[in-house]
Amino acid sequence: MATSHIASSFTSSQLLPVRRLRAVPRLARVPAVQAKIREIFMPALSSTMTEGKIVSWLKSEGDWVTKGESVVVVESDKADMDVETFYDGILAAIAVAEGESAPVGAAIAFLAETEEEVPLAKAKADSSSSGGGSAAPPAAAPAAVETDGKAAAALAVAALATAVADGPRKTVATPHAKKLAKQHKVDINKVVGTGPYGRITPADIEAAAGIQPKKPAPAPVAQAAAAPATPARAATASASLPPPLPGSSVVPFTTMQGAVSKNMMESLSVPTFRVGYPIITDALDALYAKLKPKGVTMTVILAKAAAMALAQHPVVNASCKDGKSFSYNGSINIAVAVAMDGGLITPVLQDADKLDLYLLSEKWKELVKKARAKQLSPNEYSSGTFTLSNLGMFGVDRFDAILPPGQGAIMAVGASKPTVVADKDGFFSVKSKMLVNVTADHRIIYGADLAAFLETFAKIVQNPDSLTL
Repeated sequence: MATSHIASSFTSSQLLPVRRLRAVPRLARVPAVQAKIREIFMPALSSTMTEGKIVSWLKSEGDWVTKGESVVVVESDKADMDVETFYDGILAAIAVAEGESAPVGAAIAFLAETEEEVPLAKAKADSSSSGGGSAAPPAAAPAAVETDGKAAAALAVAALATAVADGPRKTVATPHAKKLAKQHKVDINKVVGTGPYGRITPADIEAAAGIQPKKPAPAPVAQAAAAPATPARAATASASLPPPLPGSSVVPFTTMQGAVSKNMMESLSVPTFRVGYPIITDALDALYAKLKPKGVTMTVILAKAAAMALAQHPVVNASCKDGKSFSYNGSINIAVAVAMDGGLITPVLQDADKLDLYLLSEKWKELVKKARAKQLSPNEYSSGTFTLSNLGMFGVDRFDAILPPGQGAIMAVGASKPTVVADKDGFFSVKSKMLVNVTADHRIIYGADLAAFLETFAKIVQNPDSLTL
């Protein structure tokens, strides 16, 4: 065999000389380079949420938190929800205190991996709260040098240290940093970034090149220059408003009220029309009298009737969101308006056409309970395809509802009241009658579509046997 021939063709004296290589010690890496400061961001808990309010922190500064653990309760535009952390670490600094608000995506807290990194995290939180955000650590470093020795040392090491790469690695740098590196002939691969997630900033390049900042305080000057303009704009805006009445007080919107206001303003951009329809409810009232002791509410019965009618008229269950096309929704999800202290929310009865009245009632009780406690999940209040608003229990005989954004129609139901009616033969009688008004998006639903839907809805209500099948 070839292998054995080669092996036997050499003796110990015939072995090829081997040059002994002296071990070369590897260059030590700077320990501060690998510091990881994680940010906990304000999450978007719904499609309409633009900012959130901190209800309470479940953890305190200095506590160790585990990935998946709830650390804070956030009030969104519809509910209060626990927010989990995606990392293990020490809750080093809380940037947004309880009762304060922050826009979606803003850092509300900072995590450190070790005790040694806590001062660096606190310094980053200080720079974030002072208005710099996640892009401001390089500019905030001089202030940290004056106020906190440990944090300053950590920032200085992180900003000035260089390391020899063990192999290929991806370098992330801002465009301006790359330009400065080329201008000052700095090897950008050996620069350690102090920006978010290790991004190399212009300040890192200048530090590596030994360049001292020539104008350390341009940002405050710019802020000071911009400051007079802000009050001027505020004064102009306030001047256009009528003066408050004597003895009145101004109350800012809650998060939920702000969301409702935003949605209502958005609804004004949709061309809508309204159609009313009178419905005799004697048979419906008799059915309700039988089902009420079993926990079935009139709202659930009306939601079921609307869902059954929508199944026959899918265009009324459609939605237009971009003004260029519309979608036929595969599910019939009835959102029902519920009044709350300081706001309004619409829990959703999903697949209302497929569930019987008893299952719908149990689901509705659960949704209302969660809504009162502000514990609805986003899918439980933002997945509606058609909305029902019932003020009949308050004695309101008729009203018009405003179309929610992203839906095709909303039904406003008034009270059922005894009314004198005449039959086709001219005979008069007293019957219970309620008025139903539907507001619809005229871009996708036309008058004939809505009239046909209301006719079907009225037939179901006036002959409600199909509701119990």
